[in-house]
Amino acid sequence: MILPAVRDPRLVSISRGGTLTKTDHRLLAVWAAACAEHVLPLFEEFNREDTRPRDAIEAARAWARGQAKMMETRAIGGHAMGAARPLRGPARFAAYAAGQAACVAHVPEHDLGAAAYAIKAAQAAAPLGKSKEAGRAERDWQHRQIPPNLYDLVLEDQVRRNDICWSVFND
Repeated sequence: MILPAVRDPRLVSISRGGTLTKTDHRLLAVWAAACAEHVLPLFEEFNREDTRPRDAIEAARAWARGQAKMMETRAIGGHAMGAARPLRGPARFAAYAAGQAACVAHVPEHDLGAAAYAIKAAQAAAPLGKSKEAGRAERDWQHRQIPPNLYDLVLEDQVRRNDICWSVFND
């Protein structure tokens, strides 16, 4: 579970009573898609014929461009998570990252789900004894991709939700 019991209004869209603008909501989706795409090869290496995670990443980006509806994007995210369920290891986490990225269209806070699952994918793919370093490298790469105007908000949210995101955001 990557969603908190108490929601931060800065990560709730204005249309739902929060303060997150449509532009920033879309930027979170683009960032989440980048996080998921960065580890997508870990899924595709073993599942080239299954396009559901790649489709979810593209759906997140299409939604961010205003070219897809939220409900369609969320459904495509659910299909990517369906691709993850029978798997284990990095492929599973990479598919979940893609599904979470698409679900940002529905709930902005899924952005950390995409990031956390991507870190877990990198950790699971690392050689024995190197998972901590791989997770740190993935997290640091993600930080460099955060839109500048959302940087502080995302980092504060990572601190706030680190415990429910498998503690992947700290060293």
